[in-house]
Amino acid sequence: MVAATAEIARADTKTGAFARLADRWIYVFMAALFVVTALVGFIPDSIGVLATVEAGQRPPLPPILHAHAVLMGSWLLLLLAQTTLMAMGHSALHKKLGLIALVLAPLLVAAMIGVVQSAVSRLAAIPAGAIPAEALIATKNFVSNVLLEQIRTIVLFAGFIGWALLIRKKDPETHKRLMILATLIPLPAAIDRITWLPNTLPDSPVAADLYLLLLLAPVLIYEIARRGRVHRAYLIGIGLNLPFMIAAYLLWGTPWWLATAPRILGVQAW
Repeated sequence: MVAATAEIARADTKTGAFARLADRWIYVFMAALFVVTALVGFIPDSIGVLATVEAGQRPPLPPILHAHAVLMGSWLLLLLAQTTLMAMGHSALHKKLGLIALVLAPLLVAAMIGVVQSAVSRLAAIPAGAIPAEALIATKNFVSNVLLEQIRTIVLFAGFIGWALLIRKKDPETHKRLMILATLIPLPAAIDRITWLPNTLPDSPVAADLYLLLLLAPVLIYEIARRGRVHRAYLIGIGLNLPFMIAAYLLWGTPWWLATAPRILGVQAW
C-alpha cells in the first residue's frame, strides 16, 4: 500500500513537472512555429522573385516591400525572443525588450497599408498592351479579392496588438495570448507561398483560414488539456475573425467588389 502511494506521488510529480514545462514553453513553440512558417513561405518565393528582377523580367521591387519584410521579420523574432525570455524566467528583460513593440507595431501596420497601396498603384500604372489583356484582368481581379484578406489582417493585427499592449501589466495571461493571435493573422501571406500545400486560391480564401486554424491548434489543444477550456482571448479572436471571413466568402469575385476594391485605395482608372 505504501509502495503504491509512493508510485502515485511520483507520477503526480512527473505530471506536474511536465505541465509546468508546457506552461513555460508552449508559447516559445508557437513563436518558433510562426518563424518557420514565414521562412518556408518567403525564402523560396523571394529567391525566385529576386532572380526575375536580376534577369530583367520584372522591375525592381518597391522599397516598401523591403521595409515590410524587415519589419515583419523583426516582429517574428521579437515574439520569439519575448516568449523565450518569459520561459527562462527573465521577466524584467522581457518588459524592457517589449518596449520595442510600441514602435515596431505601428511601423508594421503602416508598412502593411503601404504594401497594399503599392500593389494596386503599380497595377493601375501598367500601360495597355504591356502584358496580355487576359493576364492583366486576372491579376487585377486577384489583387482586388486579396484586399479582403489584407483588410482583415491590418484591422485585426492592429486591434489585437493595441489591446495586448494596453493590458500587458494588469492582465498578462490575456496579453500573451493576444500577441499570439496578432502574429498569426498575417501568416497567410507566407502560407499562400508554400507551393506544395493544397490551396483554394485564386477561387476562394477558405484554405488560408483552415491553415490559420491548424497553426493555432497546438495552443488550443494545450489550453483544453491544461485548463479544461479555451481562454476567452482565443474565443474572442476567433469570433472577431468570423465577420471578415463571411464577408470574404460572400464578396470574393463578385462584380461589385471587383469594381469597388481599387476605389477604396483611391484608384479610379482600373
